[in-house]
Amino acid sequence: MLKEGERLLEGLWGEVRELSLGNRIQRLDSPPTPLQFLRDFVSPNKPCIISNAISHWPALTRWPSLSYLSSTLSDSIVSLHLTPDGRADSLVPLENSKKEEICFASAHVERVPFPCALDLVLNPERKNLVAYLQQQNDCFREEYSALASDCDAHIPWVTEALGGYLPEAVNLWIGNHLSETSFHKDHYENLYAVVSGEKQFLLLPPTDLHRMYIQDFPAAQYSYSSDSGKFRLELEKPLRYVPWCSVNPYPSPETKEIEMSKFPLYFNGPTPFHCTVKAGEILYLPSMWFHHVRQSPDENGCTIALNYWYDMQFDIKYAYFNFLQSIHHGSRLMNCDASKCTLSDELCIDASELEANQEDTKDG
Repeated sequence: MLKEGERLLEGLWGEVRELSLGNRIQRLDSPPTPLQFLRDFVSPNKPCIISNAISHWPALTRWPSLSYLSSTLSDSIVSLHLTPDGRADSLVPLENSKKEEICFASAHVERVPFPCALDLVLNPERKNLVAYLQQQNDCFREEYSALASDCDAHIPWVTEALGGYLPEAVNLWIGNHLSETSFHKDHYENLYAVVSGEKQFLLLPPTDLHRMYIQDFPAAQYSYSSDSGKFRLELEKPLRYVPWCSVNPYPSPETKEIEMSKFPLYFNGPTPFHCTVKAGEILYLPSMWFHHVRQSPDENGCTIALNYWYDMQFDIKYAYFNFLQSIHHGSRLMNCDASKCTLSDELCIDASELEANQEDTKDG
């Protein structure tokens, strides 16, 4: 009976997804007007991929030339992220832990001359060392200002649609095929422009929050020794915790069955949207959408992208997302044996909890 109910639920779940978001990410052959962008994508919180929006950028022809980048940025000191496997800001087992403890690991970051940093990115065959040029703190305007004339400082039709406000941050990303970003969300309207290579995104809407199995993990930091060529992973002091998505959408064949049993709502629910953003295209990634990112390099061995973070509006969409976070089924699922869960466990708030919430509302 339970399995039949689950099948019915999955069918309904998929129908609701298709009705509200469709079954694929919409592609536009040209930039929308500000009104179209606001009405058709920002307001309904729907992603899209736009072609021919940055075809006028000199960056499209200049940046794939690594000699141009090295020459233009020869005097620039930039932030280089180093990890043993290309997975920064991700969940990994803590070293030398008495029990198998999972932590949220951040990359080792060094400030180095750009030509040296690029050399490390382009030589991924070096054992247990993956370099990624990125820093999510407005790094393009802070560290790569010499390239500013090669692209737009903002995206005009987006800026107009969002009330005339300029981007809060503009970030540059240069990496190889080994760099990967785990599932997460951002409180920004994200315009992600690929200049060279390709980016592969898995996307889930904010309403699928419960499928991400978000938990608090202890924060840890990689440190790298160039002398030994080895990494150390240590918990931060003082200890702090980071809420992060537990799901790895690409488990190894050895762990796939275990991962599927631990996170049934993800693996048994509607398939995430998958899209490939090619050089010259922009992905509009709405605020609070969960995304996982992989990349394919160009013929020179790297992928280059620029993203614009515009402040999101803390409106009804944000209020609705906070409402979803307040529903307790997610935390209950994390601590239960999936094989023993009932359908009501997975979908419902206890009646007693609902009544208590109603009483709190009356009192307030």
